Amino acid sequence: MSVYHELIKNYERVRAYMREFYLYGFKSREEYRQKSARAYDDEKRRVESWLGDYMRFVRTADGKNVFLSVDSRSSRHNPFYRSWKAKSFTDGDITLHFILMDLLWSPEVSLTLRELTERIDRDYLSNFKEPMLYDESTLRKKLKEYASFGIVEVEREGKHTRYRRKESTPLPDRAVLDFFSEVAPCGVIGSYLLDRYDPDGEEIFAFKHHYMTAAPDSNVTAVLLDAIHRHRIVTVSNLSRRANEPRENRVIPLRIMVSVQNGRQYLMAYQPDFKCIKSFRIDYLSNVRLCEITPRFAELRAQLEEMEQHMWGVNCRRNRFGRDRLEHVEFTLRIGANEGYILQRLEREKRIGRVEALGNGLYRFTADVYDTNELAPWIRSFTCRIVQMNFSNRTVENRIKYDLRRLCEMYGIEEAQGDDLQ
Repeated sequence: MSVYHELIKNYERVRAYMREFYLYGFKSREEYRQKSARAYDDEKRRVESWLGDYMRFVRTADGKNVFLSVDSRSSRHNPFYRSWKAKSFTDGDITLHFILMDLLWSPEVSLTLRELTERIDRDYLSNFKEPMLYDESTLRKKLKEYASFGIVEVEREGKHTRYRRKESTPLPDRAVLDFFSEVAPCGVIGSYLLDRYDPDGEEIFAFKHHYMTAAPDSNVTAVLLDAIHRHRIVTVSNLSRRANEPRENRVIPLRIMVSVQNGRQYLMAYQPDFKCIKSFRIDYLSNVRLCEITPRFAELRAQLEEMEQHMWGVNCRRNRFGRDRLEHVEFTLRIGANEGYILQRLEREKRIGRVEALGNGLYRFTADVYDTNELAPWIRSFTCRIVQMNFSNRTVENRIKYDLRRLCEMYGIEEAQGDDLQ
């Protein structure tokens, strides 16, 4: 496959296309209506230059079906990180970077803005017929940017400002970075550091369940984590799959939760307009901007921790008076004498629930939750062992029972067996 070399300025646009192409299902040229056909071709070609090695094709009756396939035995690192390492810069940008790093070659070297400007003109650009001109304004902006990145330190000396390179920090052990880059939110940071090691070095981790799709959201996640650390309010655009236009929200970020089932990331935040704590999918969020510090952070964080006692996932629905609206979940299952692993799994995965032994191989699970629907897939995984269910949300209970009866019909099992469940 030919390599597409065009670099990028606006990562949010790349992120939007990547979601549509690979995360929410690959869309054809006709199905993708947000942009022109030419824009579709350009962005598709750009993404393929990063992920082409992982693309697979299957022919179906409806045409060619495109999907990603990553084998952890041969590919140990998240391929989506490649998109973060395609940045746009001008010849002047890259030249100025190396000149500044050469001038500030040691933390002991300290220069003012005027000294830097004079030395650049005299020592680096004087022999060029058409030298690149770096005025004080350009240098000041670049040094301010480097200071925000932690590359240089800014010192006041009377009326002058001096700049010096910060002390280098030793790299963490390769194994630490190898693990962090693949499992942590914003793991792309570890991937950048890992690039400084020998690419042919030993890799000791492989992942059976490798949740990679949050990588394009790293910039949003980083700003939200910063807001949580600094107790800041943020404004953020939220574009759900059911809306045509993004909606701007003003929220207080409290915690980021990551699903252990699919790796999806959620922001738990207080929304002042609705006076409630709710969850937002981070892959739907963009354009996060920090605002003022809130004095309510500790109070709201404590409120969230109290609510977590009844949250199976991220749903925390309350009534309009702010009171808990809990649903009771209870089911009894039979575990055979040689099926101790089932009981171990029940204890390991019960989260906020309680497990009670009733005797004769019967065990009862009970929990009071905000949303019974979140438990339904987990409860179904105990099919053929459940002998009784008692949910306060009868709609969910009846749906599970109906699905079991339909399952029995599909496999030709006696109808009476499908009705054994009480």
